[in-house]
Amino acid sequence: MGGHGGISVTANVVPKILSNAYDFAIRGNAEKAKEIDMKISNLHSHLFLESNPIPVKWAMHKMGYCESGIRLPLIELSKDIQKIIKIDLESLKIL
Repeated sequence: MGGHGGISVTANVVPKILSNAYDFAIRGNAEKAKEIDMKISNLHSHLFLESNPIPVKWAMHKMGYCESGIRLPLIELSKDIQKIIKIDLESLKIL
């Protein structure tokens, strides 16, 4: 699309995977970049089922990168969304 980088919420959770997609795109291998993007498309979407950064903070905690808990005005990620994102992380073999 002519860009030279990206800003991504998902990159906080899967930085290496997203970096690989960017590398393929920059080198002109759009098909491989799309393949990687499709692999993480559910995670992309699900990280926005509740207000950012609530889902990202929950995922990072589950991955062992930070403590649990969140400050007001944010609230804890709902149990239903926790289950969805956990499935995404397990499908990517992160958990």
